[in-house]
Amino acid sequence: MEINQVVLHHLKMNYKHPFVTSHGKVEKKDFYIIELIDDQGNFGYGETEAFATPWYTEETTETNRTMLENYLIPFVLETQIKHPSELTKLFQSIRRNQMAKAAIEGAVWDLYAKRLGQPLYQVIGGEKPIVDVGVSIGLKSTDQELLETIEEKLAQGYQRVKLKVKKGEELRLLDKVKTAFPFLSLMIDANGTYSWKDKERLLALDQFDLLMIEQPFAQDDFVEHAKLQDLLQTPICLDESIHTYSDLKTAIALQSCQIVNIKPSRVGGVQSTKDMHGLAKKHGMPLWCGGMLEAGIGRAHSLAIATLPQFTLPADTAGSAHYWEKDIIQPAIKTDNGKIYLSEQPGIGYSIDQEALAYYRIEKQIYTKK
Repeated sequence: MEINQVVLHHLKMNYKHPFVTSHGKVEKKDFYIIELIDDQGNFGYGETEAFATPWYTEETTETNRTMLENYLIPFVLETQIKHPSELTKLFQSIRRNQMAKAAIEGAVWDLYAKRLGQPLYQVIGGEKPIVDVGVSIGLKSTDQELLETIEEKLAQGYQRVKLKVKKGEELRLLDKVKTAFPFLSLMIDANGTYSWKDKERLLALDQFDLLMIEQPFAQDDFVEHAKLQDLLQTPICLDESIHTYSDLKTAIALQSCQIVNIKPSRVGGVQSTKDMHGLAKKHGMPLWCGGMLEAGIGRAHSLAIATLPQFTLPADTAGSAHYWEKDIIQPAIKTDNGKIYLSEQPGIGYSIDQEALAYYRIEKQIYTKK
C-alpha cells in the first residue's frame, strides 16, 4: 500500500447523557478522525480514543495530535506498507502512546481490508459476524434513576450490565440492585480507586455473585491484585493494567486476574490485540472488548476485535443511539436484543456520514506525500 494523503479531522461531539465515573464526568468527546487515501483512491478510517484529560491513561486528545502530526503520519506517508502488521515494528522507536498508534493503525487495517474487498473482522481472524453486547452505566444522581436505567437497558436486550461505582457506596448500591434484579448478570468498575486498605470491603463483594470486579486497584498493582484474587471468589478483571503483551504475561504469571478487558486503543491497535489474544487463548484466559465511549468509527473497529474467538464475554459496545443523537457513520450501529450484527461490507463495514462529519468538525488538516 502506498498512502498518498492523510486527513486529520478534529471533532467535538456532545454525548446524549453525561457519563459519570469516580474520576469525574465526561460530557463531550474531543477527538480526531484519521482518514487515509491510497494511490488507488481507497479510503481508510481510524479514531483517537484518548480523553481530553489524562485520567484514564497518560494520553490526551492533544498528545494524540502531537504524536500523529510529528511522528506517526510522516511514518505512514514515507513507507511502503505491505501489511498492517508491519506498523508494530515501524512504530517501535516511539515509546507507549498506544492510543495514537492504534488510531492510525486502525485506519491502515480498514484501508487494507477494503483493498481486499473483505470485512475487517474476517481479515483479522474473527469467526462470528454477531457480537453479544452488554452496557456500561455511569454513576447516577439517585438510586431510583439507576434502577430505571437498568430496567430500560434490560428491556433493550443487553446481556450484561456494568456499573460504575464509588468506593464506600458500592455495598449499599449492589444490595438495592440485586434485590430489584436478582438474576442480573452484573459487574462493577471503580477505575482503580481502591487500595489494599479496602480489602475487607472488597471481600464483602463476594456475597453479590458478580460476574467480575474490574480493576479494583491502580494500574501498576499487579502484586496486590494477585493477593486479592487469591482471597476473592469473584473473578478480578484487569483493564488499565494491561497496555502491552508484557503486561498480559505479567498478569498471567502472577495470577493477578481471571479475566482481561482488552480495548484495542489502550493496547496499541489491532495487531497488539491479536498478539495478546493468542497469549490469552494459550492460557485459557477469557477476554472481552471494553468500550471507550467511541464514535462510530472506533465502535466499528472494536466490534471487529470482539469477533475473535477468545473474546467469550459480552462486549461493552452498545449501539450508536446509546451515546449519540447522530453518529458519524451510516448506517448507525444498532443493538438487536443484546446482539450487534456486523456488516459484510469491506473494511469497517460502514460509510462516513459526510454531513455529520462536517457538522461536528472544528478543524481539518491535510498531509501529503513529499
